[in-house]
Amino acid sequence: MRDAGDRHAAALDALTLLGIPRVGLREWHRRVATFGSATAALVRLDKTKEYAAARRSAEASLARARLLDIHVVSCTDSEYPATLRDLTACDTTSLSPAPPVLFTLGDLALLQRPTVAIVGTRHATATGLRVGERIARECADAGALVISGLARGIDAAAHSGALSSSGNTAAVIGTGLDVAYPADHRSLQRRIARDGLLLSELAPGERATRGSFPERNRLIAALAQLTIVVEAGHKSGALLTARAAVTLNRSCAAVPGSFDVAACLGTNELLRDGAHVIASVDDALSLLQLSKITDIDTVSPARLSDAERAIWDVIGSAPLDLDLVVQRAGWAADACLAAVTTLELKGLVRATHTGALQRA
Repeated sequence: MRDAGDRHAAALDALTLLGIPRVGLREWHRRVATFGSATAALVRLDKTKEYAAARRSAEASLARARLLDIHVVSCTDSEYPATLRDLTACDTTSLSPAPPVLFTLGDLALLQRPTVAIVGTRHATATGLRVGERIARECADAGALVISGLARGIDAAAHSGALSSSGNTAAVIGTGLDVAYPADHRSLQRRIARDGLLLSELAPGERATRGSFPERNRLIAALAQLTIVVEAGHKSGALLTARAAVTLNRSCAAVPGSFDVAACLGTNELLRDGAHVIASVDDALSLLQLSKITDIDTVSPARLSDAERAIWDVIGSAPLDLDLVVQRAGWAADACLAAVTTLELKGLVRATHTGALQRA
């Protein structure tokens, strides 16, 4: 592995080349392929005012990243996610190539886990939010990394579901990592940085533009071995993620919905066109080749309070009336009710249509 000085120099040259006017991602990769590296490509440039401006901007971006403890990973580093290289290798003009540099906060090693993107509309129904949260929670329980885009709606539900379990979630965002977008997700963004992983191809301080989120979507699709669209309207941005996944030969799946609900039109179209059907969490886990955790003894003890474990021990596979559960658990009624609610949120207990409780 290269030392810190070499890594810094590589990132600086990569960002400088990208900052030269008329050098977009495709031209950046063309020049690097021609000359062997960003450093070699820069050597062949005249040191104009444009070069000087690009160099100053790159130095400022790296200085800001260092100040904020943001980790910088260039595409020549061993830490760079290998799956992103498929964007450059992909023979298509519909997707931009891989970013030369990634800015990250959190645990990059999480990307070594099985990966699932859970995405959908910002204008989700209550059912969609509940389903997205549950799929994410149970996939994270089973050891998967849940990836999404930190948007309102399904994205936020997916991140929250994973965080309520093991914290196995990564957010790919369309701004610099120090910019909260949407602003009301600031606390969620900070928690993901602390307990999971934040990634962006944009330098610290950069704000969202019209093209930021479609570009972000290709990264989500490339990082995930499976993309699940929970709810998406006819023109939802989540469909761009799904199409990118298909282009990259990744698995794509969708949750079916009613054909007269606007938030389900896009997902139903995906299913019509050949996406895998997610009719239950088991379908998602099967596509990831993971097993569902249902035995309480296999769940980390830190996840259960004494009251929750008492409730679990009382409840069996056959439905049991709530009053009996409280009576047999030996805890105060308010503590039992709180424990039941928490177990339901963790997907370990469910209520039947009569209100009786049983293990999920």
